[in-house]
Amino acid sequence: MSTDFVPLHQRESMDLPFFEPVHRDYLKRVEAFADGRSDPPATPANVDACCRDLVQAMGRAGLLRASVPQAYGGDAPTVESRRLVLAREALAYRHGLADFAFAMQGLGSGAISLAGSETLKARILPSVAAGECIPAFALSEKAAGSDAAGMQCRARLEDGHYVINGEKTWISNGGIADVYTLFARTEEAAGTRGISAFVVYPDDPGFSVSERIDVMAPHPLATLRLDNLRIPADRLLGVPGEGFKLAMRTLDIFRVSVAGAALGFARRAFDEAVAHARSRQLFGGALGDLQLTQSKLGDMAVAIDGAALLTYRAAWRRDVQGLPTTREAAMAKLAATENAQAVVDMALQLFGARGVRVGETLESLYREIRALRIYEGASEVQKIIIARDVLRATA
Repeated sequence: MSTDFVPLHQRESMDLPFFEPVHRDYLKRVEAFADGRSDPPATPANVDACCRDLVQAMGRAGLLRASVPQAYGGDAPTVESRRLVLAREALAYRHGLADFAFAMQGLGSGAISLAGSETLKARILPSVAAGECIPAFALSEKAAGSDAAGMQCRARLEDGHYVINGEKTWISNGGIADVYTLFARTEEAAGTRGISAFVVYPDDPGFSVSERIDVMAPHPLATLRLDNLRIPADRLLGVPGEGFKLAMRTLDIFRVSVAGAALGFARRAFDEAVAHARSRQLFGGALGDLQLTQSKLGDMAVAIDGAALLTYRAAWRRDVQGLPTTREAAMAKLAATENAQAVVDMALQLFGARGVRVGETLESLYREIRALRIYEGASEVQKIIIARDVLRATA
């Protein structure tokens, strides 16, 4: 990384009233960790090992304590959105796979933190914080991605056990996770009612990984198969039939962190573009002397700052005010991911042919940013969430 790039903890964004000194200190630790890594580029062949190594290293560095409540080894009484946002921003700026690995420690265990029994929390969460346990969040199916009401995976109660049958797909950490938060329909009910949440282990009889999925920015991703999977009834999370609400509560916490990651990708693309505009010579001067270049840089700066303010507001509102953030988190994710895609694209355009060369920073960022506009609720879904909340509030 260029030494000309100012560390995030020294930038004016950390002077905003959304943050406290403890957040700057945490951000410095995350940046020091990321700057000390020299991992090889992730490929389908090495991504599992790279991801496991990153989780273990982040656990040793104490970074994953932000993923669980204080009672189970965490930094704060509850999982704090501001730490998640800043960590993902810093990691995404430097290391896309590290951002993914960090994010999944919280998302995969979030429902356990919210609704797990004391036994499950004590068994799983300290190991998640230590980087000794990799969790996964298994909600999506082939016919139930954005439309969770289409869920077909089913669980029936039988002699003190739940027997689960079905399939889950597009599951991040699928194939390497040590524990899965899995959602299945336990009763016939309209829409998303009747869905419940469970803790499942990969060595439970009837559990299998039926397919590994390769994507443009490699990370562990798989389809899971559940054939008469039988688990004790005490592995239920929360109340039967309330699993979808639990999933949404989990996403409300971690969705804003996706916006943090998008900010990290966008800031890196912007910094690369500014450095390139200053150094690239053409037409008798620097690229940055051209008004067309200046126009693009202006657009990029506004897009980043606007997304940052929405992101930090959503995290602060949840942490400090203790208020619901469904709309605010959706707005942050929508703006940050869409803006980041535009920023990365504009930055790559300034680099010209060099920007699409494999191994270049902009080429990597272009692949990394695209998925963020889809996972944890596609941009189109975020617009619906925002609109419905607006309509309810103004009724």
